[in-house]
Amino acid sequence: MINNAGWTLMEIASRLLESEEREAVLGDIVESNERAWQGLFSVLSLVVRKQALVWMNPKPWSAGVVVYASSYLLMYVTISVCCTYQRLFLHRTFAWHMPTGNEGFFLLSCHVFLMLAWSWSAGFVVGSISRQTVWASGVLCAVPILFLWPAFQPGLLPRLAVILFLVPGILGLRHGLRASKVRLSAAVLLAVAVTVSMIVAWSNGALWSLNWLLILSPWYLVAVARKA
Repeated sequence: MINNAGWTLMEIASRLLESEEREAVLGDIVESNERAWQGLFSVLSLVVRKQALVWMNPKPWSAGVVVYASSYLLMYVTISVCCTYQRLFLHRTFAWHMPTGNEGFFLLSCHVFLMLAWSWSAGFVVGSISRQTVWASGVLCAVPILFLWPAFQPGLLPRLAVILFLVPGILGLRHGLRASKVRLSAAVLLAVAVTVSMIVAWSNGALWSLNWLLILSPWYLVAVARKA
């Protein structure tokens, strides 16, 4: 039973490796007749060494900064969108609603587009520059959410309002894991549309100054596409 448990844990730990590397490592362990717990230690040692090498590259750290900052800012964007929606369609107001201007239907549409574009592009950037540390990016994304989650009381805003941005963000992340860049024409179109929408929102007093940081991800996609 103990031996079987050791082999099970070793197989689970080996999933942290690439498929070809996993097969090679498990094959070497079987050929060398190592015990299950020795094999588990060997696999974990290899995983730790590989992760240490990955974190010596600046890309995982850059991805961490992008995902944490984007998660924090986009939560407030989604809250603002939900508050504006409820004010316009349900005639509900919130005393603590952030002062982003007296938005109408046009500015609400502008904010919805920006939320989708910001989230998708940030997710794509994170997936494309740091595929091997997606788990760490997920943890950093969850930190701001867990910090603000208790503040949402029933009857004010739905708790799911704080995580609406995750859906386009995850889609962008999945795309970024498959491809390191997008077509130049698509990247330029997205970046220009985001920039124009932000200028419109800003000129109407409906854009938080810190949200300008979110423009970096769309234009990063343009820079990468041009370089490629």
